[in-house]
Formats: sequence, structure tokens, C-alpha cells
Amino acid sequence: MTSIQKQKQKIKNQLLPWLDVIAIIAWGILMLKYWFTGKLNLLIHPDYFWLVIVGAIGLLIVGFFKGIQLWQQCRRYEAPNNQQQHINLFPPGWGSALLLTTAILGFIITPRVFASQIALKRGVTELLGATRAQPQAFRPTIRPEERSLIDWVRTLNVYPEPDAYTGQKVKVQGFVIHPLELDQNHLLLARFVITCCAADGYPAGLPVQLGENRNQYPPDTWLEVEGQMFTENIANKRQLTIKASSLKKIPQPENPYSY
Repeated sequence: MTSIQKQKQKIKNQLLPWLDVIAIIAWGILMLKYWFTGKLNLLIHPDYFWLVIVGAIGLLIVGFFKGIQLWQQCRRYEAPNNQQQHINLFPPGWGSALLLTTAILGFIITPRVFASQIALKRGVTELLGATRAQPQAFRPTIRPEERSLIDWVRTLNVYPEPDAYTGQKVKVQGFVIHPLELDQNHLLLARFVITCCAADGYPAGLPVQLGENRNQYPPDTWLEVEGQMFTENIANKRQLTIKASSLKKIPQPENPYSY
């Protein structure tokens, strides 16, 4: 190996550990950024925020002390001696470069809220059955007009007879889905429920009977719907349905998920 090649290798050996440090610190900053900007609730259940925050602080501490160690080695002109102590799946530096690239993309790309297309892919038929809502969250003493959309789904999960709710007032918020099994005078009002993180989120909702064509309310439009409950046959099934007396378009909530 020539002297030039040796010099290049020496520079490479000195720079690669700094890539590790930058990647670790970048991920720590990214997680704290999501927390400060309120985007963390689009990715994870609020009960686990503390894990993310502690993890981010831990990464920053590790990156800080690793950086100090490398700086001291550079000042003594010592090459890090741990480069050959590991069996790496990728060539040296590739793993850190991948982590750093992912972190940079996280700074550039804003997390997006799940919407109607994801709900359709995850199964609209389950929405009509409300089979995956958690019954332990049921609150029997809440007034009908004060129930959220997910409260209604959970109430049905505890006592699924739709006629028991006929005539009860309802005022709920959610986003619009246009399932194929509903005609043009019906839409589905839904929200995603998160139990741990966005990866396990599932949609839950109820059909809404309109007095007009649903094309006036495109998919993913957020609505506040007021009306009364009644029983209707939908897809050959008796289904609790909202008979809308008022539909108002609203902005997407700051926290669009239910827990």
C-alpha cells in the first residue's frame, strides 16, 4: 500500500466513527423535535411518550460522550482501535449512513395522518361490525349526545342491539370514507384507534345517512355530524346508523387519533 493510500485509509478510519456520532445525535434530536412540535402523537400512543423522550436524551448523551472520546483521540493522532472488533453485515460506515439518511428524511418529511385509503385497505367491513374496539373503555353513564364516535362504537361492542339506541341524539366528529357497499346517500364516518403506535392503528366508525349525494363530502373530509340514531339494513345486516340533521366541515383535529 502506497503512502497516499495509507493516508486515505487513515482519514477514512478517523471519519467513519464521526458518522456514528452524527447519526446517533441526529436521531436523538429528531425524536425530541417530534415531541416539541406535537407530531409524536401521530406515531405513538401518549402513554409511551416518556420512553421516546428518555430514549432521545439517552442517544444525545451517548453521542456527546462518544464525540468527546473521538476528539481526544484525534488530538493525540490515534486511530480508533475498535474498527476490526466487529463482524459487520455491511461495509464499515454503511449502517451509520443508513441511520443518518433515515433521520434526515425524518426532518424533511412530516408524518401523515392515516386516512380513508388506509382504512379501506385495513378492512371497512370490520368498521361496520366494530369488532376490534376495546370494551373496557365503555362508559355507561355518559350522555348519548356527549359520546364521541369511538364511544359509540365501544357502546355497541358491549350491547350490540341497534334498536336500543334508536332516537338517541348524536354529535360526533370523524373523517369521511366512501365504502363500495354503501349507496350514494350514505357515507362512513370514522377515526383511527391506536393502542400502541401508528403501525397497529385500526379504523372504527359508523355509517351516516345523508339527505343528499355524498359526493359533496369527498373522502378524508373531516365532518362534525349531528342527528339521531336509527336502525337500517346495510350490506344485509341490521346496522346502527346516524340520520344526519346537520353536517359541518371542520379542520383536521390536532390529534386525529383515538386511544
